Amino acid sequence: MFTGIIEEIGAVSRRSGSDLTILAQTVLEGMREGDSIAIDGTCLTVIAFTAESFVVQVSPETYKRTTLARLKPGDAVNLERALTAGARMGGHFVQGHVDGVGRVHSIVPQGEFALWRFQAPSEAARYLVSKGSITIDGISLTVVDPIGDTFDVAIIPATLQKTTLANKRPGDSVNMEADMLAKHIYQFMKNMSPGGLTIDKLKRHGFA
Repeated sequence: MFTGIIEEIGAVSRRSGSDLTILAQTVLEGMREGDSIAIDGTCLTVIAFTAESFVVQVSPETYKRTTLARLKPGDAVNLERALTAGARMGGHFVQGHVDGVGRVHSIVPQGEFALWRFQAPSEAARYLVSKGSITIDGISLTVVDPIGDTFDVAIIPATLQKTTLANKRPGDSVNMEADMLAKHIYQFMKNMSPGGLTIDKLKRHGFA
């Protein structure tokens, strides 16, 4: 589990088959083999590390469903270690299970801020809610004015400085994960048959 608050920007050192080596500093503190770490919002497992880098293994399915397959040495990536008990919750609950790849639609400067419009894949678009949460390349952001499969996000200068969004341009691909609470509510309502809420239905869905 993650929060969508990026700890540092790392860099791809090497890709070899399923192995992906990332140069980093902050996230290496206290790292152990088997730790979960989010790379551009994708939850992966550390299999080895040194004083300057760590290695994760990426499955074919993960390469297929995320932007990680496009990474090459030198590319910057957002990094976040898994949430620990007692830590402050600054973003929202993020699983690191990318729903699909979306893209940057447009960027409109608004003084010190910027209004970014994104186009979401169908796997994430159905869960878009105004003022709700969404994770883009591992960054916890707030949805503004969702229309169909597009939505806006107001980006503050600090977010650009501390994440890889500063490198993105219209047309670029991004990993997207919809809010997990929205997913559960959507699925619950979808599975509800006509006739309203009953104790039997609640029990069937594990709520009673």
